[in-house]
Amino acid sequence: MIEVRNPRTGSIDHTFEPPTADALADLAARVRAVQPAWEGLGVDGRADALLAWRDAIASSRDALIAALVHDTGRYGESALEVDAILGSIARWCAAAPELLADPDPRAAAIPIVTVRQGMRPYPLVGVISPWNFPLLLSLIDAIPALVAGCAVIVKPSEIAPRFIEPLRATIAAVPALEPVFAFVAGAGETGSQLIDLADCVCFTGSVPTGRAVGAQAARAFIPAFLELGGKDPAVVLASADLERATSAILWGSTANAGQSCLSIERVYVDRSIYEPFVERITDKARALRLALPEPGSGEIGPIIAAKQIAVIDAHLRDALEHGAKALTGGAIETHGGGAYCPPTVLTGVDHSMKVMTDETFGPIIPVMPFDEVGEAVRLANDTAYGLSGAVFAGDAEEAIDVARMIDAGAISINDAALTALVHDAEKNSFNMSGLGGSRMGPAALRRFGRRQAYLVATVPAPDPWWYPQLRGG
Repeated sequence: MIEVRNPRTGSIDHTFEPPTADALADLAARVRAVQPAWEGLGVDGRADALLAWRDAIASSRDALIAALVHDTGRYGESALEVDAILGSIARWCAAAPELLADPDPRAAAIPIVTVRQGMRPYPLVGVISPWNFPLLLSLIDAIPALVAGCAVIVKPSEIAPRFIEPLRATIAAVPALEPVFAFVAGAGETGSQLIDLADCVCFTGSVPTGRAVGAQAARAFIPAFLELGGKDPAVVLASADLERATSAILWGSTANAGQSCLSIERVYVDRSIYEPFVERITDKARALRLALPEPGSGEIGPIIAAKQIAVIDAHLRDALEHGAKALTGGAIETHGGGAYCPPTVLTGVDHSMKVMTDETFGPIIPVMPFDEVGEAVRLANDTAYGLSGAVFAGDAEEAIDVARMIDAGAISINDAALTALVHDAEKNSFNMSGLGGSRMGPAALRRFGRRQAYLVATVPAPDPWWYPQLRGG
């Protein structure tokens, strides 16, 4: 049995038994066997089933939120997860007919051949998702895969599995969907077994585990789409609107208590506005409250994963021991058995500190001044990661000029962490932040199909022009 900790109390209040290897193999065989029928429904038929599932989720919204609150200890982000999924299903079903349509036939470079194109979905997609947004990140890849015609098995994190049961009930309410869509509760061993059973794997999580997933997928000779960690920078130019920049960066740093790969984890501010920036963001950070005594009582929920408590604590201690100053927060607090980190604005930081180089995954806002734009870009790129970031300036073009020099896949302009809310634009992870096609924009759907080319000869069959021997040549 796997034990599950309650992040608000620190106690073990849930257990579950993972599937055996044989049971998981049997499940994979079953969903694989019915996948052709799911594919055969066509885009419209699959959309009808998924929209019926959307209705079932909407009807179970309260139960799903309650389970997510139990998993994570926070309310606002849990409600946001459910609502984001409702929007995602509707968006993909609306976009799919155009995105999955076969392109019009066209002439090849050889004029007597016509090229036609088609797509075949991967039969079985395996999804391995993390604990910080349990529902959203278990479905961000699963939904477009289902729309594309794949069968899907999802293995969420063993740290936050309580949402699985109410979600399974919504899937069971849609007879066309249930046979091809399954959730399994398990830890790393179950995820590893799933990779060997799938035709394609999607993983969201840490860099070390992502590297192991990618290596195993390579041995199995299947594609792996990996969305890994981040150390997202925000660059604030002298022309920036300080009110807007401080509010956006504060939200981008502290939403979900900073437990997001796209959190703003380091801030570089033009020295001419550094002091007023620090003063303003510090005042705003002090106004945020811990989510106590109830999950909806404040903005900052508990640290969800027990293993993350030590990481955040180590980063704070390292920074303070090396000369950083905490203007707010500065230490992990324990309340009712749960661990909380108040929003912490740090000054006096530099890149010798872990808080500026390693992924913290907490509501920490280290702020460092720069003297010229080239220095800001160098600091922003001084990282093993490259997931996303933000640039603030007086106008969008000035900010984009800087954003083009930052090694990251999604740069929010005059806002922060927009990639959490806006999934319309394609992006790739840079460096160690991931591998594979974009999980956003049209590519997020099309990556689940294998392209076929139909090369149609238009000359009469008795005259194969390309075979000189038959012409006596």
